[in-house]
Amino acid sequence: MALDSPKLKDVLADVASGTLQLPDFQRDWKWDDDRIRAIIATVTLDYPLGVVMTLETGGESPFRARTLTGAGLEQERVPNLLLLDGQQRLTSLFQALSLDVPVETVDARGRAIKRWYYVDIEKAVRASADRDEAIVSVPENKVLRTDFARTVLLDLRTVDDECNAGLFPLHFVFDTQRVNSWKKTFVKTNEDLNWDLWGEFEERVLEPIRSFQVPMIRLAASTSMDAVCAVFERVNTGGVPLNVFELLTATYAGDRAWAGHTGDYYRLPEVWQTVKQGLATRHPVFGRLEQGIEDGLSSSDFLQAVALVRTWERKQDRPGAAVSCKRRDLLELPLTEFDRLAPRLAEAFEWVGAFLQQQCIVRAADLPYRTQLVPLAAVRAILGEATDSLAAEEMITQWYWCGVLGEMYGGSTETRFTRDVEQLVRWSRTGGEPPETVTDAFFFAERLNTLTTRNSAAYKGIYALLIKQGAVDWHFTDAPLSPKRLGEHAVDVRQIFPKGWIDKQYGSDFPANSIVNKTPLSLRAAQDMTGPPGSYLSSLIAASDMRLEWFDDVVATHLINPESLHGNDYERFYLDRTRQLVDLVQSAMGKRTALRGVVDAEGPR
Repeated sequence: MALDSPKLKDVLADVASGTLQLPDFQRDWKWDDDRIRAIIATVTLDYPLGVVMTLETGGESPFRARTLTGAGLEQERVPNLLLLDGQQRLTSLFQALSLDVPVETVDARGRAIKRWYYVDIEKAVRASADRDEAIVSVPENKVLRTDFARTVLLDLRTVDDECNAGLFPLHFVFDTQRVNSWKKTFVKTNEDLNWDLWGEFEERVLEPIRSFQVPMIRLAASTSMDAVCAVFERVNTGGVPLNVFELLTATYAGDRAWAGHTGDYYRLPEVWQTVKQGLATRHPVFGRLEQGIEDGLSSSDFLQAVALVRTWERKQDRPGAAVSCKRRDLLELPLTEFDRLAPRLAEAFEWVGAFLQQQCIVRAADLPYRTQLVPLAAVRAILGEATDSLAAEEMITQWYWCGVLGEMYGGSTETRFTRDVEQLVRWSRTGGEPPETVTDAFFFAERLNTLTTRNSAAYKGIYALLIKQGAVDWHFTDAPLSPKRLGEHAVDVRQIFPKGWIDKQYGSDFPANSIVNKTPLSLRAAQDMTGPPGSYLSSLIAASDMRLEWFDDVVATHLINPESLHGNDYERFYLDRTRQLVDLVQSAMGKRTALRGVVDAEGPR
């Protein structure tokens, strides 16, 4: 690492020539008019600009590079320096002080505008405290109006207009010939006054701009990508954190071997978009990717799954190696390896989508843990069709529900990813000791009392299990709920006993918002559920055209004692359903868990 102080004039010349460019992971320039005027004032006063950080390339950029906004090059060139920190400052100065076109920026309200920047000569030679007021921006046509555009305040369309107004155009401040030509016209305007005024202006404003130095840290070309990423994020604390996908996008696009072999650069975002949209079209549980908005399965999830498979394969050849998907593993993922493994992982996530559908989880909002899909896809990619055997399917299903209902994926997940991949692969192949996610998972009955919203993975899990075990809707009673019918009938978690009624009858003795008092039902059924069950069941029975005992069988498919509903006996309902839900959970987890806090006849403890 070296510290340098080149002149601003030379730095902006490097921007224009393409010697200094941006790594493609940098986001777009976005400073507004006020900030541009402020930084110009800073330069004219020779005040500190702040350190600029660059990365030397050694003649071969590790990333795909692009020019700073406004610095269009006729042909692509490899930069000598990549700008890591200082884009907003240098782009603003480059556009305002070096280009013969107005600066495309935004006003204080975010509206797009085009501006030329001038300095008021007379104001600028006063005390430095007035310098901000001396920097003036005018519209693209160089006519500044006021009074709702009815009155012309400034007209700077000709050099004579500029000189008469005493406003020097900053966009050619480094062009000595044009400055001298402008100076002659200005002095002629009022020779007695303007000669001395220009001398003072040149000394106090122009000379500080010409001699202004930019403190610059230069990182060596040998700096690792991980270090570049860490440095970038530390110096850009005011922005959105840089993610690995953006870094790899720039790195893969800059891969010269790939470009030489294929004749084009690698477009990682397009590859990911194809994968994501294909998965989401067939399995909505993966979310969507539209116009830059992404939910559900993320690009980072996909990269982590690729890294898990790659490091697992490496460990088979080198037993001392570790299975891992940490940030560094992703940053060190070669393009050739990603290109080799990406199709395999796309197929694996396709299998994951089908697996989730078997568990009756088909919508992104109903997915308990997105992160748990990463090791699941990696295991499928490693084992392939071996996961389709009955024994392996049972093991993987048990592992999945232990992770969900034991709430094992709620914290830091990278360590669990690697353990689960190795342990689940081994368990599926040879039997023996189950993964720690299975052995360490517990579900206590008292947890049901606190599962009240979709923020809990176990809440979503129990909702899905109720559908999976055969719950029949209370309006569409012709068949059990199925993954296809969830969207078709607007099925969601519905309250069975109304909260207001419970509060009035029982106070706070029994939870009203717990998953115990909720079940998957269609919107149509929910519309008939007004008041306590004893009141609304009769209308539901009439709508179903069923005999009472048949409809009671439908209610029982939700693990509910129908008699407790007919009698509006919330206490009996809550105690009985808690026991049945605990049995449901234990069955899915494949083991008898401790029943600390189990509900008994005296109420929840």
